[in-house]
Amino acid sequence: MRKYLIINKTIFFALVSLAAHTSQAAGVESIFISSQLDPNSIIITEIDIIFVYDQEIVDSFPATKSQWYSSKQQFVQSVGNKVDVVSIFVPQGFDSAMASLPARRREALKVYLFGQHDSSSMAPIDVTEIQKVLVEIDQFGIGVSIRR
Repeated sequence: MRKYLIINKTIFFALVSLAAHTSQAAGVESIFISSQLDPNSIIITEIDIIFVYDQEIVDSFPATKSQWYSSKQQFVQSVGNKVDVVSIFVPQGFDSAMASLPARRREALKVYLFGQHDSSSMAPIDVTEIQKVLVEIDQFGIGVSIRR
């Protein structure tokens, strides 16, 4: 009887650990970006999608758009394969195709977005829990919602 109790406890803790790990994984499956700005303007907006695979990086991630873009190159070089960055350049008035996402995206602890069109004090937008992300660029900045 004691043997079965130990086995059941072991299975229980293994399942709890697996559930905890699974709940931390990113749910992002697709990202579509649309620009609602005047197609006659000559502006291109950069959107950075950052997949973070390490808790230490999550804890020290840049807090604002200004911090991200001013140190992006050094940050990416210093963290190596602990992040994947997808940069998309969107001309105004055009829809992009679906963003090409990293193969290991489901392993990410966090998925953040920054947009050049937002204010310099804008915090990263956390889209970790959204499966189908819709990013819309308009005169007010970057909006994120669930794509239907």
